[in-house]
Amino acid sequence: MNKAHASVHDSVSNAAITALLKKNFALDPETAKVLVVGLGNTGISVAHYLQGLNFNFAIIDSRGKPPMMDEFFQQMPDTPVFTGGFDEAAFKVATHLVVSPGVSLNEQAIMKAIANGSKIVSDIDLFACSVDAPIVAISGSNGKSTVTTMLGEMAKATGMKVGVGGNLGTPALDLLALNAQLYVLELSSFQLERTSALNAVAATVLNVSADHLDRHVDMAEYAREKQRVFRGDGVMVINADDPVVYAMRDDGRKVFTFSINKKADFYLGYKDDTEYLMHDEACLMPLAELPLEGRHNAANALAALALGVAVGLDEQIMCDALRIFKGLSHRMQRVAEIRGVTWVNDSKATNIGACVAALQGYARKVILIAGGDAKGADMNELTPAIKEKAKSVVLMGKDAGLIKQALNGCVPVYSADNMAQAVEIAAGLADVGESVLLSPACASLDQYKNYQDRGEKFTKAVLALVDRSGGFPPSVAVI
Repeated sequence: MNKAHASVHDSVSNAAITALLKKNFALDPETAKVLVVGLGNTGISVAHYLQGLNFNFAIIDSRGKPPMMDEFFQQMPDTPVFTGGFDEAAFKVATHLVVSPGVSLNEQAIMKAIANGSKIVSDIDLFACSVDAPIVAISGSNGKSTVTTMLGEMAKATGMKVGVGGNLGTPALDLLALNAQLYVLELSSFQLERTSALNAVAATVLNVSADHLDRHVDMAEYAREKQRVFRGDGVMVINADDPVVYAMRDDGRKVFTFSINKKADFYLGYKDDTEYLMHDEACLMPLAELPLEGRHNAANALAALALGVAVGLDEQIMCDALRIFKGLSHRMQRVAEIRGVTWVNDSKATNIGACVAALQGYARKVILIAGGDAKGADMNELTPAIKEKAKSVVLMGKDAGLIKQALNGCVPVYSADNMAQAVEIAAGLADVGESVLLSPACASLDQYKNYQDRGEKFTKAVLALVDRSGGFPPSVAVI
């Protein structure tokens, strides 16, 4: 048995787990040959799990040398690993495939294996068959990491032992070692499209906006994959402000709605000229006590409260946790205030919806830094929010031209080759009392290792302004 998963097998026996795996997926340690596709964090967590249950498995990765391969061989030196492409011979003998979320199911070798009878099982399926504790599942285009972390902190504040992870941070299967009382999972569309055994006690799709259209056929397919989070019979937490999400509700199920625009089960309301987070007629806490920028974070807080109530958490303890919640790195994170200008790092805004939500949170117009890899999204959807909320825009990265074309002169647009130059330009445009917002609306991999690296480059460039003796650079010409 793999040591990392000993504790879960103490509470849910190997026999019970394998019985569920046999029932749901015909996955039998005696006969199955499992191919784990992708040697990243998820793939390694799956390998340890399968080893702990004595499954016969191998790993395949299209990369010549995956970044974690040396570390993996130290841990599991006897595991067969195929690299440098998807060898169809490895797929041909597999009875089951566990495909990491970063690998498309439309890969030719995977489609051929499925056509020949191989069954798809996700790491989330394996997880769902291995726990007795309740699972809360959180998906959506934007805000899911914030809501997942919020709810985790709320549950911890009540004294519960909580496992938080999935698409965020720790892979789901690695959480099994915690033997937690509650699991809070962030789930992406890529995880959900290959998951069938999950029955969360409470689940939400926070919102649906254009994202990952380089992997999904269209928005309708993307929304359908998100909706899979609601499979089962748990409480549905529904955003009443998002028509696509609101259409997912099932009137035969218990449903909590949340809204920042109208009355719902959880909503923003006024009492004695003070705006509150509300549950039905009860004032839970003043909105001003939520220590996060932007009204979209009020929506995130309402969603987290609804999920918490669905699993029986105390409302006032949850509110106390919200009052000290500092948010996530690279998500509407205040970097500095320099000479009266506030600099905000929202590098995690890797799609249009996240950028729009960030912009809508401001009462005063901002200088926006945006651009990167648009992932096939229609940049025209950015235009209304930018026209309304941006004083000017600094563009950089692979698809900067697409955004400039979409804006069509509705605001002044400036061009930068890199983050340092973008910060220089923005510093010359910003007046006292204004904010400069990095909210790219695009992925980062065209110029950076990941969105964290992009955010760190932004922070470094901003902080370098503090030491300047000559003040901010002069304004530059509009291109």
